[in-house]
Amino acid sequence: MTDLIVTLIQDFLKICRSSVDVLLRELHNFLGEEPGNVTFFTVEGDKRKEVQWGKQHFFLRASTEYANPQLTLEELQGIITARLLETICNNMIRNKVTDADQIDVNEISETLRKAPEGIIVPFLLNTDDVEPDRYSINPLRKSIVESGQSAFPAASVVTGELKIDPAFLAKYEGSLISRDEVNSIERHLNARSEKYLDFVDAVKYEMLQKATDVLGINLCIPAFRMPLEVLKREKPRDPMHSLIADSHRDYETIRTIYELMGRNIGKRKTLLLTVPHSPNGFGSKRAAQGSLVFKQEKFEQIKVQYKTTPLYANEIDVKETDVSVAKAEDSFSVEAPRIENYDYSETPSSPQFALYAALSPEDASIWHGIGVFGGVELIKSIVSVRSACLRKEVLEGVSCRGNKAPLQFNLVPGKMWRHPKFGNIDASVGCIPDLRDIVRRGICLEPLSVEERLTS
Repeated sequence: MTDLIVTLIQDFLKICRSSVDVLLRELHNFLGEEPGNVTFFTVEGDKRKEVQWGKQHFFLRASTEYANPQLTLEELQGIITARLLETICNNMIRNKVTDADQIDVNEISETLRKAPEGIIVPFLLNTDDVEPDRYSINPLRKSIVESGQSAFPAASVVTGELKIDPAFLAKYEGSLISRDEVNSIERHLNARSEKYLDFVDAVKYEMLQKATDVLGINLCIPAFRMPLEVLKREKPRDPMHSLIADSHRDYETIRTIYELMGRNIGKRKTLLLTVPHSPNGFGSKRAAQGSLVFKQEKFEQIKVQYKTTPLYANEIDVKETDVSVAKAEDSFSVEAPRIENYDYSETPSSPQFALYAALSPEDASIWHGIGVFGGVELIKSIVSVRSACLRKEVLEGVSCRGNKAPLQFNLVPGKMWRHPKFGNIDASVGCIPDLRDIVRRGICLEPLSVEERLTS
């Protein structure tokens, strides 16, 4: 087991040295002087446990999805990458070394067995506004639709009527999910955790613990949910509320944010900076269509229409004939004062990721296969909005973390781990006959150079 981890570390230092160097340079100039703590959580069994880290730490973001309960190979690789990058750089800082030949690989191997410690803290940013079967890999698919929750944001989904879909299991057992994972999912459903988010986290952390036991790397890193959990616990004029209100302050602000997101407000006004939820509970950004309405450049209202819409195909369904659907039919409008004086309890909505990422605690981000499995345009939007916010060019009342946009790293698409038989990155971890064989393939991580929009 130790030989496997030692080899993984040695390969990472060779293949991903540019990422290590970039992070070390960033840490050299990092000023972790912000007061206070960030509250994360982990899950042990079915119980959520809060953990706090001081804001003087450097937070490295990985992620898992609420669009499926099972832990995927893609998610696992991102978490292992975060732990390697964190542990190696923390070790080099602690021991004051810069040359890979000076690094004590055995010491790093032992540190990986433990919970994270040091200036760099890896965490999971779990977005709770996604549809519960966004990528067509959720084994609860049929009951999600039948219970009327397919177009709900995951934060609103409840588990009472959810159950394993036998047709999904018959079709995808071994490629997207394993029988053991089905048993785990059913056991956690029977525990009657009413909130879907809590249920998913309980399943994911159980699977992370199993992977920890197999690989000898502590993978149960803390998590942070946003944006809806943050909005639910906030009051009006708190940071996330201010983000939504300030982004709609006037025509010029909206126009600038549109440009930061690569849009032209003069041509179309269909990008909703925050997507109001339907009175019927719908919140799917993919199912929502709408427009910002102005009268002589004064923001008047948001028009919203929800329509039943296909989501995204999984990697096994190459013909895209088995794509999940967000079922929703509704139309309504939200008057400008309800956004300009925003109160989530009265007007629930989901801000765009490029906006709310400005309030994420991250100082660096790990992406999964940008260029193939994700678009660089989104990252341009995220970096551009946060940089403009830090320069006080927009969202003057919103306080972003740090003094520059986070570093961006990318798992090289062609080197991402895939199922040995089916070749998909969205396979569940339980589908892999031997995780150690996958890990032996190593990791290829590279820094992303992102060109900002509207640089001053």
